[in-house]
Amino acid sequence: MPLAIIVFISLSGLLVAGKLARLRIPLLQRLYLPSSIIGGAIGLAALSALGDRVDPEITSAMRKVPGFLINVVFATLFLGTKLPSLKRVVSLAFPQLVLGQIIAWGQYVVGLGLAGFVLSRFCDVPPCFGNLLEVGFEGGHGTVGGMAESFAAAGWSEGAALGFTVATVGMVVGIVVGMALVNWAHRKGIVSEVVPFERRKIRERLGVHARRMRPAAGFQTVMSDSIDSLAWHLAIVGVSIAIGFGILWLLKLTGWGVFRGFPLFPLCMIGGILLQLCARAVKKDLMIDHGQMERISGAALDFLVVSAVATISLKVVAAHLVPLAALIVAGAAWSIFAVLWFGPRCMKEAWFERAIADFGQATGVTATGLMLLRTVDPDSKTCAAASFGYKQLLHEPFMGGGLWTALAFTLVVEHGWLPVFLFSCAMLALWIICAFIRIRGTHH
Repeated sequence: MPLAIIVFISLSGLLVAGKLARLRIPLLQRLYLPSSIIGGAIGLAALSALGDRVDPEITSAMRKVPGFLINVVFATLFLGTKLPSLKRVVSLAFPQLVLGQIIAWGQYVVGLGLAGFVLSRFCDVPPCFGNLLEVGFEGGHGTVGGMAESFAAAGWSEGAALGFTVATVGMVVGIVVGMALVNWAHRKGIVSEVVPFERRKIRERLGVHARRMRPAAGFQTVMSDSIDSLAWHLAIVGVSIAIGFGILWLLKLTGWGVFRGFPLFPLCMIGGILLQLCARAVKKDLMIDHGQMERISGAALDFLVVSAVATISLKVVAAHLVPLAALIVAGAAWSIFAVLWFGPRCMKEAWFERAIADFGQATGVTATGLMLLRTVDPDSKTCAAASFGYKQLLHEPFMGGGLWTALAFTLVVEHGWLPVFLFSCAMLALWIICAFIRIRGTHH
C-alpha cells in the first residue's frame, strides 16, 4: 500500500478515535480537550507500545505532515475577508493588541532569559531553546511544524519534538488554567454569563450539533458544472502558497544569511493577503468565501495537531524533562500574571472576556481563545469577539507564527541570543509604556 495512503488512514483513524473517546469519557468533555489532542495521545501511546515494529518511513512521513499543513492554515487566514480600514482596526482593537503584544514579547523575555542565563549553563540546551516558549505557546503545533526545517538547518533536529511538547502542554494549560480562571471570575462576580459544565446540554458536552441547528460550513461561490466550490477554494489556497514560495525564493536570492533557514508559512499568509487584495481590485473577491476557507483551515489544523502529537519523540522529551518543565512553568506563570494584571488596566469594558481570549490564544491556539470567550460571553453581548478578531489582524502577521516568530529563531542562531533578548526586552517595555499611557488616558 502506498505510504501516503497509510499515513492518511492512520491520521484519520486517530481523529475518529479521539472524537469517539471524547464522546464516551466525561472527563475529556469536562476538560474541553480537542479530539485532535486526544487522538494524537492515542497515536503516541500506540507508536510507543509498538516501537520498532512500526516502519520508520511511516513515522517519518507523519512527522512531515505538520510542516506542510501549516502553510495551508496560514494561507487561508485572510482569504475571503473584507479587510477593514487600519484606522477602524486600531481604534477598536488597540487595547487588546497591547495586551497580546505584552504577553507575546514577555514570552520571549522569559524564554530567552531563562534559557540564556540558566538552562544553557546547567541543563546543556542551546540558547535557542528559549524560543520554544513563544513558538510552542503563542504559535502552537502548526508553527512548530513549520519551523522544523529551520531547526534542522540550525543543526538542532530535537527542536521539533521539544516544540511539539511545549505546544501540547501549552494547549492543555490554556484550556485547564483558562477554565479555572473563568470559574474564579464567575465566583468573584466579574462575569455573569458563564454556563457551568453541569448546566450545559448533553449535545454541548459531547460537541455535536443538533440536527435542526447545524450551522452552514460556508457558501458555494461557483457553480459545480464549472468547478466544484471546494476544489476552487483549495486551488486558491495553492496559489497563495505559490506566491509565498516565490517571496521566499526572492528573499533567499538576497544572500542574507537570516533567510537561509527561514520557514515558508508566514509568507503564505502574505501570499493570501496579496491574492485577496488583487481579487478585490479586479472585483472578483465575491468568488472567495471565508467560511469555506475556515473549514479548510480547521481540517488542516486538526490533521496537523493529531500528527504532531502522535509523533513526539518521548526519548527526546525525557532527556530534556527538567528544562522543559522550567520553561513551561515560567511561561504559564508569566501569561497568567500578564492577563490578570494588565488585562483590567488595559481594557475597562469587558476586560475579563477580552483578556481570557488572549490567554487562550497565547497558550494554545486561536480556537482555544474563542472557546474560552464563548464560555464567558456565549451570546456575544460584549465587544470582546469583535475586539479579539480585529486584534488578530494586527497581531498574527508578526507574532504567534508570524514574521517575527520565524525571524527571531534564525537571528538567535546567526547572531546569538543576547541581542534578541535585549530587543525583546525593549519591545516589551515599549508595549508596557503603551499600556500605562492607556491607563492614564482612561483616568482623565
